[in-house]
Amino acid sequence: MASDDPLRDHSSDLVVYAARLIRTVRRRNDLPPGFRVLSMLDEHGDIGVTRLAELDGCSQPTMSATVTGLVDRGWVAKRPRPGDARAADVHLTDAGRTELTRARSANAATVAALVAASGHTADNVATAVAVLRDLLAATEPAPVPASLHPLDERTS
Repeated sequence: MASDDPLRDHSSDLVVYAARLIRTVRRRNDLPPGFRVLSMLDEHGDIGVTRLAELDGCSQPTMSATVTGLVDRGWVAKRPRPGDARAADVHLTDAGRTELTRARSANAATVAALVAASGHTADNVATAVAVLRDLLAATEPAPVPASLHPLDERTS
């Protein structure tokens, strides 16, 4: 249901359609188990299993099992954390980086075909990418204005 706030409506649609696009790409490309972890390591660098779980929104045991599967495939490896011999960081191996590149190329081909079939242009996609990149650029989320907060119960 549309509200009286176009920014809020479009923002909601952006999240909905971005998530649907990701699910479509995953289904069509049969992305390997743990692909998100490879992507997170590419984005954040070497990090521990607990931090990976936090970033992915899953439990530490679930992430530990995912990392073990990726180690078994040779896509990631663990190494002692500098300055803390009790902890280990997970890092992408060359094989993991190759798999990440392969999967991203398949994703690009899938989305490019969808864009071409839709009649949109490379410039349209560049604008969408610029918006998403700008939204994700901040390391700390900006405060949500009260007028956009979903639990805003002000009375006027």
